[in-house]
Amino acid sequence: QVQLVESGGGLVQAGGSLRISCAASGRTFSSYRMGWFRQVPGKEREFVSYITWSGDNTYYADSVKGRFTISRDNAKNTVYLQMNSLKPEDTAVYYCAAARTWNGFDYWGQGTQVTVSS
Repeated sequence: QVQLVESGGGLVQAGGSLRISCAASGRTFSSYRMGWFRQVPGKEREFVSYITWSGDNTYYADSVKGRFTISRDNAKNTVYLQMNSLKPEDTAVYYCAAARTWNGFDYWGQGTQVTVSS
């Protein structure tokens, strides 16, 4: 099992940047494909991005492509989401998730709030 703890959320103006992090503990971090999701109250959780086990491949939702960058440091057991050119519609609670396989995500963090003001 792996425990995930997000950090780095906060309030930022539109057009600004923010980097959020997710620290993992427990089993070997490199054994997990890592992802970021976000959720607004009253709406379903939305996929944002994932990165493969070694970090060789990444994938992004169309809504964030070109603005967000996911990365990981397996030596630090941490995955990052660099968010640039932020928009008010990026406001959400951002969740980190870990997957052992290609089939869904198995473990979730508690979330970190990102608020983008217009």
